[in-house]
Amino acid sequence: MARVALVTGGTRGIGAAIAKTLKAAGYTVAVNYGGNDEAAQKFTAETGIKAYKWDVGDYDACAAGIAKVQAEVGPIDVLVNNAGITRDGMFHKMTKDQWSAVIRTNLDSLFNMTRPVWEGMRDRSFGRIIVISSVNGQKGQMGQVNYSAAKAGDIGFVKALAQEGAAKGITVNAICPGYIGTEMVQAIDENVLKTRILPQIPVGRLGTPEEIGRCVAFLASDDAGFITGSTLSANGGQNMA
Repeated sequence: MARVALVTGGTRGIGAAIAKTLKAAGYTVAVNYGGNDEAAQKFTAETGIKAYKWDVGDYDACAAGIAKVQAEVGPIDVLVNNAGITRDGMFHKMTKDQWSAVIRTNLDSLFNMTRPVWEGMRDRSFGRIIVISSVNGQKGQMGQVNYSAAKAGDIGFVKALAQEGAAKGITVNAICPGYIGTEMVQAIDENVLKTRILPQIPVGRLGTPEEIGRCVAFLASDDAGFITGSTLSANGGQNMA
C-alpha cells in the first residue's frame, strides 16, 4: 500500500510542486489550503489530488482536518509543513497584527499540524516530518523580522523534535529554499530581480519549485532514513550555512 503524504499550502507554488512530485514518486497525496478555492479546485482537477480547506493557525481546525484526511485517505506517513505567509515591513513600522499573523501561520502551525499525527507515527514506528523553512530563517532579512523569526523557529522545532522521534523511526528535517521562481517572486520588478536579487545567487538564477519538490521526495524516502534534525539549504549558494 502506498504511503500517505499531506502537504500544507499545497495547491500553489512550492507546495503544489511538492505534492505533484510526491504523487509521481508513488505516494498517495492530500493537500491542505487556506483560502483560494478557485486555485484549489483547479489544482485538484489537474492532478486528481484531494484538497482540504482549513486554517493551519487554528489547532482545532487542524485536528479536525487531519482526522478527515486520515478517514478518507489513510494514516499520514509523511507530513510536509509548507504553508506560510509574509507580512513584510520595517520593524519600526511593524504592527502587532503583522507580527502575530506570520508567527501564527509560519510557526504555530508546526505544532498544530504535527501534534495530531505524531502519536500515530510513533505507534507505527515510521514517519517523515519535513518543514519548509527559508534562507531568511538562516541569515535574517531586513524588513522581515517577523518572517525570519518564524522561519528560524522552524529550524529549532526540527532539531528538537528530531531527537524525540529518532528512536521511533520518525525523521524530522527542514529545507531552506532561497529565491524560488514562484508567482510571488516572478511578480517582482524585472530590474530589481536582475540588479539586486540575482547577483546574490552564485548559480545566477532562481530556483524552481520542482527542485524543492525533489528535495522533499528524497527526505521522505527510505533512502533518507539516517538523516534527521538536518537543514537542507537549497539556495543556489546564496547562503552557505
